Amino acid sequence: MMKSKILAVPYIIWMIIFTVIPLGLVIFFAFTTQSGEFTISNIVAMNDYLDVLFRSIEFSVIATVICLILGLPVAYLISRLAKGKQGTMLMIVILPMWINFLLRTYAWMTLLEENGLINRFFGLFHLGPFNLINNSGAVVLGMIYNYIPFMILPLYSVMTKIDESVIEAAQDLGCSGFHIITKIILPLSKQGISTGIITVFVPSVSTFIISRMLGGGTNDLIGDIIESQFLGNSYNPHLGSAMSLVLMVIVLLIMSLFNQFGSEEAVI
Repeated sequence: MMKSKILAVPYIIWMIIFTVIPLGLVIFFAFTTQSGEFTISNIVAMNDYLDVLFRSIEFSVIATVICLILGLPVAYLISRLAKGKQGTMLMIVILPMWINFLLRTYAWMTLLEENGLINRFFGLFHLGPFNLINNSGAVVLGMIYNYIPFMILPLYSVMTKIDESVIEAAQDLGCSGFHIITKIILPLSKQGISTGIITVFVPSVSTFIISRMLGGGTNDLIGDIIESQFLGNSYNPHLGSAMSLVLMVIVLLIMSLFNQFGSEEAVI
């Protein structure tokens, strides 16, 4: 028992230095003025940015839903492959994550811009050019591309545990493909679905690189506003900390909701 406590000391120190102390500083700055006096004006000032906050949540929800719709069949197909082929397909899913996040987003700029590869392709058929960048659609597309592996992996991890004999038994009993999906695959994959939703929504709602590069400055998200409070001309770490704290509370509420959902399913 004593040995276990000793082994936990480095982890505790790490958590204190890199989690507890930074979080404490965020809370302190959120509720103080530049002179160090207590105030809630920073939190109240969030009212001026509610439209940006709602836009961030809207885009993140859309991206998460699309990732779920695309990720479910991909994860299921990979889970039904032979063991050797599963590793290859997972490598293909994970491979883009090995490339720098900024470079991946730059690649999409090259594809979507007015003289980009997509518009050049349509130009061969005397179509376009289409406005594919600097709009909300481009921002959501960037979210989907960058975060869909976070949806596929947890879905795959639970689907690969679904015994093939269960599906075969359902087919023998006359279940259609639709009922197999709705009555067997989805219920047995709910833990992976809730995990995938969290792991896609959380980084999507706080992103700023994607909206800056693909949104053209007209689709700022809450992450852009927070960054500007720490690094931009409107330097105000107190307001930035308040925004970060509000966003963190929203994310924690959503995570607790899905964790509760997962716990209830486990009990059932």
